[in-house]
Amino acid sequence: MKRFLLSAAALLLAVAACPAQSKTDRVQLKHDEANKRVDVLVEGKPFTSYIYPGPDVIKKPVLYPILTAQGTPITRGFPMEPRAGERVDHPHHVGMWLNYGDVNGHDFWNNSNDVGDHPGPFGTIVHKGIKTMKGGKERAELTVTADWLGKDGKPMLQETTTYYFGGAGNARTIDRITTLKALGQDILFKDNKEGMVAIRVRRELEHPSNKPEVFTDASGKATDVPTMNNEGVTGRYHSSEGVEGEDVWGKRAKWMNLTGKVGNESISVAILDHPQNVGYPTYWHSRGYGLYAANTLGWKAMSNGKEELNYKLPAGKSVTFRYRVVVTSGEQPDAQLNAEAEKFAKVK
Repeated sequence: MKRFLLSAAALLLAVAACPAQSKTDRVQLKHDEANKRVDVLVEGKPFTSYIYPGPDVIKKPVLYPILTAQGTPITRGFPMEPRAGERVDHPHHVGMWLNYGDVNGHDFWNNSNDVGDHPGPFGTIVHKGIKTMKGGKERAELTVTADWLGKDGKPMLQETTTYYFGGAGNARTIDRITTLKALGQDILFKDNKEGMVAIRVRRELEHPSNKPEVFTDASGKATDVPTMNNEGVTGRYHSSEGVEGEDVWGKRAKWMNLTGKVGNESISVAILDHPQNVGYPTYWHSRGYGLYAANTLGWKAMSNGKEELNYKLPAGKSVTFRYRVVVTSGEQPDAQLNAEAEKFAKVK
């Protein structure tokens, strides 16, 4: 895989090299066109980067890395920047992303530069441009466009995503508002467990596991996830419905909170669904080995056949998905997350 330097240390260097911003902008954006990324800073400190290196590196634009207010990455390093002791499964799990496993028969989720014997066909998401980029006292706004390409290289969907990045005290927030427009043909999002908005977290935020696992995707391809040293592995899921641990998989919830410790820092990573999303409250495709995902559309796969959706988007029509991520250095009580969910529900 082509190396693409995006470590937290590299982000700090990029920040140091940037010219001064307006003193009134607590949250700033820096576009590094040469390295195909937009760095996000809160009070001058790195938070995350929107990266779009292209399909020769990764098959979709992503946010990577994502850091806490104390500067600790919550995202896995592999495959961009492997770290000792972390898992090297699922090379398509990079940072934070949004895609789906069956779009008119195309697998956007599993596409990477190391698909092995996966049959495909694969879809690729290609960054097209930046429409809006502005900092602010409370938050920064970044609007980007992308094309979802089929195996023939032709666009199936046009994506417009607006990110809102914020930060106050020990909390950092990401709103992702993504609109997909069907181009030229009806689009079927066939029920599939591989979706939809997701973060691949670092080893310390995984659930401790005492046994090897084998996970199979919708096409039947199996991936071995071996037993590993659990020292320092402290992650635990907790849903708005009170479901705990790995039992959250295949359950609906309005929000999910993943808690754990990295060194002496307690960390909370919450993902909030939005009442206007298709399928609200979402199913959760969240695994103990570090895949943290909300699957809005894959009803049949997620409910063991009890529900079915097979969402259809007519040609020329659009659908919008809204998600909020709250990364906190410290505790995030349920009452605080419920209040955050109520606030986010008012976002249009």
